[in-house]
Amino acid sequence: MVGRHKNRWLRRWLVVIIFWAVPVAIVAVREIQEEMAYNRVDLNNALTSWQLTDAQRAAGAAARCHGMPDDARAAGCPADVLAANAPRQQEALNEYAVRKSTLASYLWHAFVGYWVVPAATIFAIGFVIGMVRRALRRPPVNKSPANH
Repeated sequence: MVGRHKNRWLRRWLVVIIFWAVPVAIVAVREIQEEMAYNRVDLNNALTSWQLTDAQRAAGAAARCHGMPDDARAAGCPADVLAANAPRQQEALNEYAVRKSTLASYLWHAFVGYWVVPAATIFAIGFVIGMVRRALRRPPVNKSPANH
């Protein structure tokens, strides 16, 4: 009888943890999609906005400096405008990279906190309950009649 139900709690724990992984994964994927969509829009806005001086506007640079930096360069945007906006655009690219790594770190901590820690806790509780049940299931130690 014991052999048929051996490690039943372990199988149940695996089932619970696997099913618990589904909502954790759904939340993680949605968080990644929403945050990265926001970050891409913010990066696109930073890369496609151009800061021009009055002299550059008067020279007609506004008509040629639009879109992404490579598109502006191909459209004939003056080199001084490209050079003046390059540090701000590089800063936006660096900020995007920082946001991506921060999101990855946040998701790792969320994974550990919402999946690994509950899994370990449930496993530990199940293990303790199993050990207590096993200890209670053992027959009492028989004392030899010679000691009475």
